Amino acid sequence: MKKDIHPEYRQVVFQDISSDFSFLTRSTIRTDETVKWEDGEEYPLVKVEISSASHPFYTGKQRVLSSGGRVDQFRRRYGARAKGGRG
Repeated sequence: MKKDIHPEYRQVVFQDISSDFSFLTRSTIRTDETVKWEDGEEYPLVKVEISSASHPFYTGKQRVLSSGGRVDQFRRRYGARAKGGRG
């Protein structure tokens, strides 16, 4: 393999922000946040919006995502970039 062209493959904690679920796995994803894991070691942290612990397919439950509509949620997330339109 060529040197210095491959991303670092390391242990990373993924945390589902919509449930109280985290798991430790290996990944090349880059992140600035860290978290102390169950073994006392500190690992990079990646926050995800959904995982098997919160996805309706795996849980068998439907749940309300937010009190706002999907369009409002989209506009909050992407703001002015989403405005404009065709023409």
